[in-house]
Amino acid sequence: MRLVLTSGGVTNPTILAALEEQLGKPVAESHALCVPTALWGHPWCGPANARGFIAAEPMWRYHTGLGWASLGVLELTALPTIGEERWVPWVQEADALLVDGGDATYLCHWMRESGLADLLPSLPDTVWVGVSAGSMVMTPRIGDDFVSWKGATDGDRTLGVVDFSIFPHLDHEDLPANTMAHAERWAAEIAGPAYAIDDQSAVIVAGDAVEVVSEGQWRAFA
Repeated sequence: MRLVLTSGGVTNPTILAALEEQLGKPVAESHALCVPTALWGHPWCGPANARGFIAAEPMWRYHTGLGWASLGVLELTALPTIGEERWVPWVQEADALLVDGGDATYLCHWMRESGLADLLPSLPDTVWVGVSAGSMVMTPRIGDDFVSWKGATDGDRTLGVVDFSIFPHLDHEDLPANTMAHAERWAAEIAGPAYAIDDQSAVIVAGDAVEVVSEGQWRAFA
């Protein structure tokens, strides 16, 4: 699977170019499924967020609102009740999975419970486009500060598809605690490779190649 791991979505031409390079074609010719599941695990999110994400309302113009050829919904909490013979072909036929933010540990739980996590290795050409928790879920750890779901049983641990962690929304005006100093403390806790990225940055993963593309601010922690 190819990964476009963002903090705030495809917010500038540099990230868009990187996304379309991974897709191998324009967004306008690509078919996507959007995954709202992480929203349900975060106390700041609710039905209005899900509606806006799925309906590609203006706030989501950098993700579901990019002008995809088609856009469907993949709600992970429903998948165990309908059988893999139905939903696996939907995923296999999609060019991209658009995974919204919320709580990464909740999303991780349902990726495992639904079977989607097990399916990912068989999707080498599918592009995972994450925003915030939708990106962080692919990392080995997210840090205790980012765990808000009370049902989390594995602490801050997530899927570990990649070997680095992500601190999102660096210096965001609505998140005054997300400073570089905070990111430095977080990275020390993580004690592994990590990136702090703002909403104008993304980490691109294709095979063994990892690259940060940005029109904003970011930092790598060894």
